[in-house]
Amino acid sequence: MKVIQFTIPVTKDNSIHVQEDSLPHFYEHLHRHNEAQICWVIAGEGTLIAGNYMQPFHSGDIFIIGANQPHLFKSNPEYFDKASGKQVHSLNIFFDPKGFLTAMLDFPEMLSIKKFIEASKHSMQASEHNQKIISDYISKVHNSASGYRLAAFIEMLQLLANLKGWKYLSTESFEYTTDSEGLRMDDIYQYTIANYTENITLEEIAAVVYLTPQSFCRYFKKHTLKTYTNFLNEVRINEACKKFMSNDFTSISAIAYQTGFNNVVTFNRVFRSITGKSPSEFLKEYNRKIELTEGL
Repeated sequence: MKVIQFTIPVTKDNSIHVQEDSLPHFYEHLHRHNEAQICWVIAGEGTLIAGNYMQPFHSGDIFIIGANQPHLFKSNPEYFDKASGKQVHSLNIFFDPKGFLTAMLDFPEMLSIKKFIEASKHSMQASEHNQKIISDYISKVHNSASGYRLAAFIEMLQLLANLKGWKYLSTESFEYTTDSEGLRMDDIYQYTIANYTENITLEEIAAVVYLTPQSFCRYFKKHTLKTYTNFLNEVRINEACKKFMSNDFTSISAIAYQTGFNNVVTFNRVFRSITGKSPSEFLKEYNRKIELTEGL
């Protein structure tokens, strides 16, 4: 089954496509599409992979996924358990930056939008402060009909272009040249996410995609600009952060061992190198943020 190239059903009658999803979980494989995607995660938690970037996502988050940017919204394990009753809910706007917008972007009034679309090609995340106003505009586009929807969409792009605080995600667009490359990278990601608690050797992960360890290292570095060890550590720290934020732990050392580290010293060092802060600093900052939110 092809998982790398999706065709978004934008009809000839519409320049953009608005899609609302209410499902047990998000599509679980790495994929891409010609259209840029504005995604409002109304409900759901998991891990986002966009190009060579990875982080947790939560309800309320808003992302712009660049056109042809390989990406994956991997729902947390509980969403795959039917007994949990959990569901994800999202509202998405798809548009082709090289489609109808091309001619419009040459208008002088569209300069800020043109620069914004160019800047968003590697994917971006809206700041928490701006989530409410952006989600209101996404809903406005969703609820508008025909020409009014297009007008609302252009108005929304102008808003997005003027907002501050965007977080840039991937450092590259990473457009794979063949479906087989995308499938191979998806196999690597899926195996790693499923087995990150184990001691995954280079021989083991290379065998997943039928490469020698040496060939695998070259291949992975070419497509992600990082080593596999770096990526594996990012997966582990990403899971550690999710456990901290869900209060699903008894101690920092317990989290270290649960996420595949052999000792707390290594966990603390890797955690700081990836997040820029120690586990205790991360926890203190997150708890302070929760207290401030609850006090509003």
